[in-house]
Amino acid sequence: MSLAIRSYRGAAIAALVEDFAHLRMSVFRDWPYLYDGDLDYERRYLADYTRSDSILVAAFDGDRLVGGSTGLPLSDHSEVAADLADALPSDTKNVYYCAESVLLSISRGQGAYRRFFTLREDHARSLNCTYAIFAAVIRPADHPLRPAGAQTLDPVWRHYGYAPLPGVTTTISWRDIGDAAETPKPLQVWIKPL
Repeated sequence: MSLAIRSYRGAAIAALVEDFAHLRMSVFRDWPYLYDGDLDYERRYLADYTRSDSILVAAFDGDRLVGGSTGLPLSDHSEVAADLADALPSDTKNVYYCAESVLLSISRGQGAYRRFFTLREDHARSLNCTYAIFAAVIRPADHPLRPAGAQTLDPVWRHYGYAPLPGVTTTISWRDIGDAAETPKPLQVWIKPL
């Protein structure tokens, strides 16, 4: 099986919102996200990507969307930008926020993750951004839903040139599995000069 990788920008992302929403809800249900998503939340969240200098790098197996990775200028992501305005080494207008990378487990190991990072960073450079960042969920080591042997992706992110920004976190709210309402989740900010 060979994955086809395609990039969509701004308004063109609207055509994939429903499929990408379902993919996010499926992949993010797993550790460490534990996301109990719904389509209304997804539609609200993904709407920002259809009105920005955003990108969705999508991985397809035939006609089926099996992975995707998004990004947009940090200044267009109000929830995160407000938290980070004073903590970053550059104005938020010069920072590109690499939001998520999701890929079905059966499609891993085919180079999609590398393409996700490369194409998002290339797009950020085309917008004259000087940094790329993302935020990784922080879960306690003794969390009751943590699977035995769970590993972080820190070595992978370091391989792609990212490093945690010491002491800099942000929060994003979502509903965890088993919870009745959305709650803010702490996320570690990772950064890379472009």
